[in-house]
Amino acid sequence: MKALIFDVDGTLADTERDGHRVAFNLAFVEAGLDWEWDEALYGELLAVTGGKERIRNFIERKNPTLPEVEDLTAWIAGLHASKTKHFVELLSAGKIPLRSGVQRLLTEAHDAGVPMAIATSTTPQNVSALLENALFPGAEAWFEVIGAGDIVPAKKPAPDIYTYVMEQMGLKPEECIAFEDSSNGIRSSRAANLKTIVTVNGYTADEDFSEAVLVLDQMGEADDPCQLLQGEDFGKSYLDLEWVRKLWES
Repeated sequence: MKALIFDVDGTLADTERDGHRVAFNLAFVEAGLDWEWDEALYGELLAVTGGKERIRNFIERKNPTLPEVEDLTAWIAGLHASKTKHFVELLSAGKIPLRSGVQRLLTEAHDAGVPMAIATSTTPQNVSALLENALFPGAEAWFEVIGAGDIVPAKKPAPDIYTYVMEQMGLKPEECIAFEDSSNGIRSSRAANLKTIVTVNGYTADEDFSEAVLVLDQMGEADDPCQLLQGEDFGKSYLDLEWVRKLWES
Protein backbone atom coordinates (compact mmCIF):
# COMPACT_ATOMS: atom_id res chain seq x y z
CA MET A 1 0.00 0.00 0.00
CA LYS A 2 1.75 3.10 -1.26
CA ALA A 3 -0.84 5.85 -0.75
CA LEU A 4 -4.06 6.87 0.98
CA ILE A 5 -6.19 9.23 -1.11
CA PHE A 6 -8.85 11.23 0.73
CA ASP A 7 -11.95 13.07 -0.36
CA VAL A 8 -12.58 16.18 1.76
CA ASP A 9 -16.20 17.34 2.10
CA GLY A 10 -18.16 14.88 4.20
CA THR A 11 -15.16 12.55 4.55
CA LEU A 12 -12.60 14.51 6.56
CA ALA A 13 -15.19 16.86 8.06
CA ASP A 14 -18.97 17.28 8.03
CA THR A 15 -18.62 20.38 5.90
CA GLU A 16 -21.83 20.24 3.89
CA ARG A 17 -24.80 20.94 6.17
CA ASP A 18 -23.16 23.33 8.65
CA GLY A 19 -20.37 24.65 6.41
CA HIS A 20 -20.96 24.97 2.69
CA ARG A 21 -24.75 25.32 3.01
CA VAL A 22 -24.43 28.10 5.58
CA ALA A 23 -21.74 29.81 3.48
CA PHE A 24 -23.93 29.70 0.37
CA ASN A 25 -26.79 31.34 2.28
CA LEU A 26 -24.48 34.05 3.62
CA ALA A 27 -23.28 34.74 0.06
CA PHE A 28 -26.88 34.97 -1.14
CA VAL A 29 -27.70 37.57 1.52
CA GLU A 30 -24.56 39.52 0.67
CA ALA A 31 -25.58 39.54 -3.00
CA GLY A 32 -29.08 40.82 -2.15
CA LEU A 33 -30.75 37.57 -3.22
CA ASP A 34 -33.86 36.16 -1.56
CA TRP A 35 -32.62 32.58 -1.95
CA GLU A 36 -32.28 30.23 1.00
CA TRP A 37 -31.06 26.65 0.83
CA ASP A 38 -32.54 24.71 3.73
CA GLU A 39 -31.21 21.29 4.72
CA ALA A 40 -33.68 19.35 2.56
CA LEU A 41 -33.07 21.42 -0.58
CA TYR A 42 -29.32 21.28 -0.07
CA GLY A 43 -29.56 17.51 0.18
CA GLU A 44 -31.12 17.50 -3.31
CA LEU A 45 -28.47 19.84 -4.68
CA LEU A 46 -25.67 17.60 -3.44
CA ALA A 47 -26.45 15.30 -6.37
CA VAL A 48 -24.41 17.87 -8.34
CA THR A 49 -20.70 18.13 -7.54
CA GLY A 50 -18.96 21.51 -7.52
CA GLY A 51 -20.26 24.75 -6.03
CA LYS A 52 -20.57 26.73 -9.26
CA GLU A 53 -22.28 23.76 -10.89
CA ARG A 54 -24.64 23.51 -7.92
CA ILE A 55 -25.68 27.17 -8.26
CA ARG A 56 -26.33 26.75 -11.98
CA ASN A 57 -28.36 23.59 -11.36
CA PHE A 58 -30.46 25.45 -8.77
CA ILE A 59 -31.14 28.27 -11.25
CA GLU A 60 -32.11 25.87 -14.01
CA ARG A 61 -34.31 23.66 -11.82
CA LYS A 62 -35.93 26.13 -9.41
CA ASN A 63 -36.09 29.29 -11.56
CA PRO A 64 -35.38 31.70 -8.66
CA THR A 65 -35.41 35.49 -8.89
CA LEU A 66 -32.26 36.64 -10.65
CA PRO A 67 -30.70 40.08 -11.11
CA GLU A 68 -30.10 41.24 -14.66
CA VAL A 69 -26.64 40.03 -15.61
CA GLU A 70 -24.81 40.08 -18.94
CA ASP A 71 -22.61 37.05 -18.24
CA LEU A 72 -24.29 34.40 -16.10
CA THR A 73 -21.15 32.25 -15.89
CA ALA A 74 -19.09 35.16 -14.57
CA TRP A 75 -21.85 36.15 -12.14
CA ILE A 76 -22.05 32.60 -10.77
CA ALA A 77 -18.26 32.55 -10.39
CA GLY A 78 -18.41 35.77 -8.37
CA LEU A 79 -21.21 34.45 -6.17
CA HIS A 80 -19.24 31.27 -5.58
CA ALA A 81 -16.12 33.27 -4.69
CA SER A 82 -18.18 35.08 -2.04
CA LYS A 83 -19.40 31.74 -0.72
CA THR A 84 -15.79 30.49 -0.50
CA LYS A 85 -14.85 33.58 1.53
CA HIS A 86 -17.66 32.88 4.02
CA PHE A 87 -16.75 29.18 4.20
CA VAL A 88 -13.13 29.99 5.02
CA GLU A 89 -14.34 32.38 7.74
CA LEU A 90 -16.44 29.60 9.28
CA LEU A 91 -13.42 27.30 9.27
CA SER A 92 -11.19 29.99 10.76
CA ALA A 93 -13.70 30.43 13.56
CA GLY A 94 -13.44 26.71 14.39
CA LYS A 95 -17.05 26.02 13.42
CA ILE A 96 -16.24 22.87 11.36
CA PRO A 97 -14.19 20.20 13.19
CA LEU A 98 -12.77 17.04 11.67
CA ARG A 99 -14.92 13.93 11.89
CA SER A 100 -14.31 11.33 14.59
CA GLY A 101 -11.08 9.42 14.03
CA VAL A 102 -9.81 11.47 11.10
CA GLN A 103 -6.94 13.24 12.86
CA ARG A 104 -5.81 10.00 14.50
CA LEU A 105 -5.74 8.08 11.20
CA LEU A 106 -3.96 10.90 9.36
CA THR A 107 -1.38 11.12 12.14
CA GLU A 108 -0.89 7.35 12.16
CA ALA A 109 -0.33 7.25 8.39
CA HIS A 110 2.04 10.21 8.51
CA ASP A 111 4.08 8.72 11.35
CA ALA A 112 4.27 5.39 9.49
CA GLY A 113 5.56 7.12 6.36
CA VAL A 114 2.55 6.22 4.22
CA PRO A 115 2.07 8.91 1.53
CA MET A 116 -1.26 10.72 1.52
CA ALA A 117 -3.11 12.80 -1.05
CA ILE A 118 -6.34 14.74 -1.51
CA ALA A 119 -8.83 14.20 -4.36
CA THR A 120 -11.78 16.59 -4.11
CA SER A 121 -14.15 18.77 -6.11
CA THR A 122 -13.94 21.61 -3.58
CA THR A 123 -11.62 24.56 -4.13
CA PRO A 124 -7.94 24.57 -3.13
CA GLN A 125 -8.73 27.48 -0.77
CA ASN A 126 -11.31 25.36 1.05
CA VAL A 127 -8.88 22.45 1.40
CA SER A 128 -6.17 24.73 2.77
CA ALA A 129 -8.52 26.39 5.23
CA LEU A 130 -9.85 23.07 6.53
CA LEU A 131 -6.42 21.51 7.00
CA GLU A 132 -4.91 24.65 8.55
CA ASN A 133 -7.76 25.28 10.98
CA ALA A 134 -9.21 21.86 11.78
CA LEU A 135 -5.92 19.91 11.76
CA PHE A 136 -2.96 22.25 12.40
CA PRO A 137 -1.03 25.04 10.64
CA GLY A 138 1.21 23.50 8.00
CA ALA A 139 -0.88 20.32 7.69
CA GLU A 140 -0.94 20.63 3.90
CA ALA A 141 2.67 19.43 3.92
CA TRP A 142 1.45 16.00 5.05
CA PHE A 143 -0.15 15.49 1.62
CA GLU A 144 2.08 14.71 -1.34
CA VAL A 145 -0.55 15.88 -3.84
CA ILE A 146 -3.66 18.02 -3.39
CA GLY A 147 -5.98 17.53 -6.35
CA ALA A 148 -8.79 20.05 -5.95
CA GLY A 149 -11.39 22.12 -7.77
CA ASP A 150 -11.10 22.85 -11.47
CA ILE A 151 -7.65 21.30 -11.93
CA VAL A 152 -9.27 18.56 -14.06
CA PRO A 153 -11.87 18.94 -16.84
CA ALA A 154 -14.63 16.82 -15.25
CA LYS A 155 -15.58 16.68 -11.59
CA LYS A 156 -16.83 13.64 -9.68
CA PRO A 157 -18.44 11.22 -10.50
CA ALA A 158 -15.90 11.30 -13.35
CA PRO A 159 -12.62 9.61 -12.33
CA ASP A 160 -10.46 12.54 -13.51
CA ILE A 161 -9.40 13.87 -10.10
CA TYR A 162 -8.27 10.45 -8.88
CA THR A 163 -6.47 9.77 -12.14
CA TYR A 164 -4.73 13.13 -11.86
CA VAL A 165 -3.59 12.48 -8.27
CA MET A 166 -2.23 9.03 -9.08
CA GLU A 167 -0.40 10.36 -12.14
CA GLN A 168 1.20 13.08 -10.03
CA MET A 169 2.31 10.47 -7.49
CA GLY A 170 3.49 8.03 -10.12
CA LEU A 171 1.24 5.29 -8.72
CA LYS A 172 -1.21 2.71 -10.07
CA PRO A 173 -4.73 2.13 -8.67
CA GLU A 174 -3.75 -1.22 -7.15
CA GLU A 175 -1.13 0.59 -5.04
CA CYS A 176 -3.62 2.97 -3.40
CA ILE A 177 -6.85 3.05 -1.43
CA ALA A 178 -9.45 5.84 -1.47
CA PHE A 179 -11.69 7.32 1.26
CA GLU A 180 -15.12 8.68 0.30
CA ASP A 181 -18.52 9.54 1.75
CA SER A 182 -20.96 9.78 -1.18
CA SER A 183 -22.26 7.92 -4.21
CA ASN A 184 -20.70 10.48 -6.56
CA GLY A 185 -17.43 9.99 -4.72
CA ILE A 186 -17.35 6.22 -4.92
CA ARG A 187 -18.46 6.28 -8.55
CA SER A 188 -15.41 8.47 -9.17
CA SER A 189 -12.95 6.34 -7.20
CA ARG A 190 -14.23 3.05 -8.58
CA ALA A 191 -14.14 4.40 -12.15
CA ALA A 192 -10.46 5.02 -11.39
CA ASN A 193 -10.21 1.36 -10.24
CA LEU A 194 -9.49 2.22 -6.62
CA LYS A 195 -10.52 0.14 -3.64
CA THR A 196 -12.64 2.48 -1.54
CA ILE A 197 -13.54 2.90 2.12
CA VAL A 198 -16.71 4.89 2.82
CA THR A 199 -17.73 6.78 5.95
CA VAL A 200 -21.32 7.90 5.47
CA ASN A 201 -22.91 11.09 6.79
CA GLY A 202 -26.44 12.36 7.28
CA TYR A 203 -26.84 13.24 3.61
CA THR A 204 -25.40 10.01 2.17
CA ALA A 205 -26.41 7.22 4.58
CA ASP A 206 -29.01 5.79 2.18
CA GLU A 207 -26.87 5.88 -0.98
CA ASP A 208 -25.51 2.82 -2.81
CA PHE A 209 -22.05 1.80 -1.63
CA SER A 210 -22.14 -1.82 -2.79
CA GLU A 211 -18.76 -1.38 -4.51
CA ALA A 212 -16.99 -0.24 -1.33
CA VAL A 213 -14.62 -2.60 0.49
CA LEU A 214 -15.84 -1.11 3.78
CA VAL A 215 -18.71 1.15 4.87
CA LEU A 216 -18.72 2.75 8.33
CA ASP A 217 -20.73 5.47 10.02
CA GLN A 218 -17.41 7.13 10.99
CA MET A 219 -13.74 6.26 11.42
CA GLY A 220 -14.24 6.37 15.18
CA GLU A 221 -12.05 6.26 18.26
CA ALA A 222 -11.47 3.80 21.09
CA ASP A 223 -14.02 5.72 23.19
CA ASP A 224 -16.24 6.54 20.19
CA PRO A 225 -16.44 3.28 18.19
CA CYS A 226 -17.55 3.12 14.59
CA GLN A 227 -20.57 1.18 13.37
CA LEU A 228 -19.86 -1.43 10.69
CA LEU A 229 -22.37 -1.10 7.84
CA GLN A 230 -20.64 -3.24 5.21
CA GLY A 231 -17.43 -5.27 5.01
CA GLU A 232 -15.14 -7.01 7.50
CA ASP A 233 -14.03 -5.43 10.77
CA PHE A 234 -11.10 -7.76 11.63
CA GLY A 235 -12.08 -7.40 15.28
CA LYS A 236 -11.59 -3.62 15.20
CA SER A 237 -13.85 -0.99 16.75
CA TYR A 238 -12.29 2.02 15.00
CA LEU A 239 -10.54 2.48 11.66
CA ASP A 240 -6.77 2.35 12.01
CA LEU A 241 -3.92 1.89 9.57
CA GLU A 242 -3.74 -1.86 10.21
CA TRP A 243 -7.42 -2.27 9.27
CA VAL A 244 -6.89 -0.16 6.13
CA ARG A 245 -3.88 -2.23 5.14
CA LYS A 246 -5.79 -5.50 5.58
CA LEU A 247 -8.59 -4.21 3.34
CA TRP A 248 -6.07 -3.14 0.70
CA GLU A 249 -4.42 -6.57 0.81
CA SER A 250 -7.70 -8.51 0.63
